[in-house]
Amino acid sequence: MNDFNVKLKPLLSLLSGGGGGTGLITGGGGGTGMVASGGIINEYTSGSSKYRSHTFTASGTFSVSDAGTLGSVIDILTVGGGGGGGGNNGGGGGAGGVIVNTNIPISTSPGSYTITVGNGGSGYQSFGKGSLMGGRGSNTQFTHPGGPYRGGGGGGGKAYDATPDDSAGNPPGGSGGGGGYPSSDPAGVGNSPGNDGGTGSNVGYGGGGGAGGTGGNGGPTGGAGGVGVQNNYQTGTNVYFGGGGGGANSGGSGGNGGSGGGGGGAFSPTSHSAGTGGTGGFNNGTSGTGGPGGHGGNGGESTGSGGGGGGGQGHNVNNAHGGNGGSGAAIIRYLISAESGSAKATGGLITFYGGKTIHAFMNSGVFEAPAPLNPSALSVECFIVAGGGGGGAGIGGGGGAGGVVYKPGIPITNGSPYTITVGAGGGGAGDSTSGTSGSPVSDSGRFPGNDTTALGLTAKGGGGGGHGQGGTTNGAAGGSAGGSGAAGGTPGGASQPGTSNPGAPINAGNDGGPSTGSGSKSAGGGGAGGAATGEPLAPGSANGIGGVGIQVPSAFRNPASMIGGVSGPTSENKWMFAGGGGGGSFSPLGVPGGGGGGGGNNARWSGAGAGSDTGGGGGSSPPYLIHADMNTGSGGGGGGYSPSGTPGAGIGGRGGSGIVLIAYPT
Repeated sequence: MNDFNVKLKPLLSLLSGGGGGTGLITGGGGGTGMVASGGIINEYTSGSSKYRSHTFTASGTFSVSDAGTLGSVIDILTVGGGGGGGGNNGGGGGAGGVIVNTNIPISTSPGSYTITVGNGGSGYQSFGKGSLMGGRGSNTQFTHPGGPYRGGGGGGGKAYDATPDDSAGNPPGGSGGGGGYPSSDPAGVGNSPGNDGGTGSNVGYGGGGGAGGTGGNGGPTGGAGGVGVQNNYQTGTNVYFGGGGGGANSGGSGGNGGSGGGGGGAFSPTSHSAGTGGTGGFNNGTSGTGGPGGHGGNGGESTGSGGGGGGGQGHNVNNAHGGNGGSGAAIIRYLISAESGSAKATGGLITFYGGKTIHAFMNSGVFEAPAPLNPSALSVECFIVAGGGGGGAGIGGGGGAGGVVYKPGIPITNGSPYTITVGAGGGGAGDSTSGTSGSPVSDSGRFPGNDTTALGLTAKGGGGGGHGQGGTTNGAAGGSAGGSGAAGGTPGGASQPGTSNPGAPINAGNDGGPSTGSGSKSAGGGGAGGAATGEPLAPGSANGIGGVGIQVPSAFRNPASMIGGVSGPTSENKWMFAGGGGGGSFSPLGVPGGGGGGGGNNARWSGAGAGSDTGGGGGSSPPYLIHADMNTGSGGGGGGYSPSGTPGAGIGGRGGSGIVLIAYPT
């Protein structure tokens, strides 16, 4: 996890695939509720009680300015990051702990409470004993004088004779990863109240454990991941968190993921099916790719679910991919006296600011203005960001940011549902595991971000960064494009600008940067606010800066309900999106290129402009790995140098998922 990712950048998420969200918000009465900021705020009624929730899907601060008169206590859900799936006939990743703490006293002294949200563990993507272990998820923590209150990260899924053993879940609640091949390789043990992973065998491969509470253990021999735990703190409606990843199976389909865990890949070179992910808390778990060998699917973002175990066609390096574990989340709720306004439409999480109602979608859903409650047709403004591209491997180029579109004056037909599709970020490329020998790296690792669509607008996903130690060094085209890897190659071109989205005053995307071809200097990805130049951040920095991001229009800049990020460690320029990822570093002592707001590692360098101050996807150097923060649309950082015998050192960072914001007069 990025321990330095502690700037104010709390985000939100939405129930996956649904049209619901919060429903209509109406006034209420009695008492004085707490006044607080941080995360994205949502207000809802559950039974006879009215609540306000703050949802964090990245690290940030919960700040209380008035404790109110309704008890001055909060309930909090902390969900640790899920473990990554093992590669090459591997077990599924264990789920992060799903921990509920109630009636926690809150006051204005100290008033500010730090929240650290855990990353999901990386699923390993290349063959080689000792390099295929799924990464362990990180803890999610709410720092408090009576705590800390924490959800532990899930254990990584095992793979063929994988060492070292990182399969046990972290306390509290982290579940163990599934065992891999052979049967003598046991599954990971869960920490209470988490569960154990499923057992591997010489026939099939185990699923990861489920979450704590009502969740279950993972199944053996290509089994399903354990089911997760339900919670209703975000919107008053129960959703699942913390499903275990499905295990690979030598005979056919991998196991299903439990409540968001990725499906396990199939082993057989003639059987291309793969297991499916279960329903997640904020979005659905994804299935394996279904290609030969069947890659494991990723756990759902912000669900704490485990990644699926990867299959393997023989010992083919390109068919051993385990899925990434889902990142964690923290949700705070407390009683309030009255909501702050009335919404004229449904969908997303709803806040009120500056005389406008704002609907925010972090994952796909439905926006609808019901005719009986809104006799006058709405005209809305809409801001959308696509998913950012993943960083390249082995001194790789930074991923390009997702395209950005903004358009005001969009007419809404009453009673007509509008489908909102929010693009996921692209996965980071796997390492080469071969040091300087230059063995090709699978180009399938250059994962692009996915498109975001809403109200007739389309933002294109960001392009992946080029590789630096073999494979294709060119940056890929996208909404904003990826930078080229250290070994040379051409930067990608932007596909967002042009004639698409007619009438939109913002339709942004830019090119990736060129590298020097020296073998040690990679380039950054393009950002929505500008192209990557290939220039280093500062003297001593070996790599290019990602292109700058773009600030959301003023209607969405609610200071109490932060979205996006800041443009640098001291800047007041907040609410920024779609910064390009920084290039990876050759030297462990070098300063990586900052993303468009992405942090480098050692000196915490930041790019000039921003997806967020650590979330623009700063480049990495061993043993660091920097992902873009969720829901910024920023590009992932390029992977660092990958010396032989250093598993995982060269893996590129994942791109950030997108966002849709809709506003209209209250």
